[in-house]
Amino acid sequence: MKQVHLPLTEMVIPAYYIIAMAEASSNLARYDGVRYGLRSSDESLTDMYRQTRSKGFGLEVKRRIMLGTFVLSAGYYDEYYRRAAEVRELITREFEAVFEKVDMLIAPTAPTPAFGFGEKLEDPLAMYLADVYTAPANLAGIPGISIPFGTASDGRPIGVQLLAPHFNELKLLQLAAEMCKHK
Repeated sequence: MKQVHLPLTEMVIPAYYIIAMAEASSNLARYDGVRYGLRSSDESLTDMYRQTRSKGFGLEVKRRIMLGTFVLSAGYYDEYYRRAAEVRELITREFEAVFEKVDMLIAPTAPTPAFGFGEKLEDPLAMYLADVYTAPANLAGIPGISIPFGTASDGRPIGVQLLAPHFNELKLLQLAAEMCKHK
């Protein structure tokens, strides 16, 4: 076992959410009720689009579309999205360097035990910040898996995540299975 340090992970949450919101906005734009997705009937095309998106997307999806549209808009693309993409590339390189020294990483899945059901629905920032340990792998595009690792004093589950270099999914799954057998 060897301890490693990934200093750029401090920049992950802002970069991850800029990229995730931009991709959500871009990918969900096609769900217009004409070619894809739920279609709401209305008299005008504009009203049909408005109703389709109002009924077809939940609050969180709408929030992500709006934020993503903003970061991709003229005047903000370079300031936000391009910079976040540069951070993603640096984080990917940082993981590659670490995986030259170790085969896999183990880290917490979240900074707290699991939220209670529906507990943070009104606090999206708390939910976003809970991704602090899983977002780096997502941003770098490396395989990871979260497995149970115990419970908090109130019975809520605690997990750890295992991370591996690109294309090492089989070793990752084998280690996860072995750890789950012996917990």
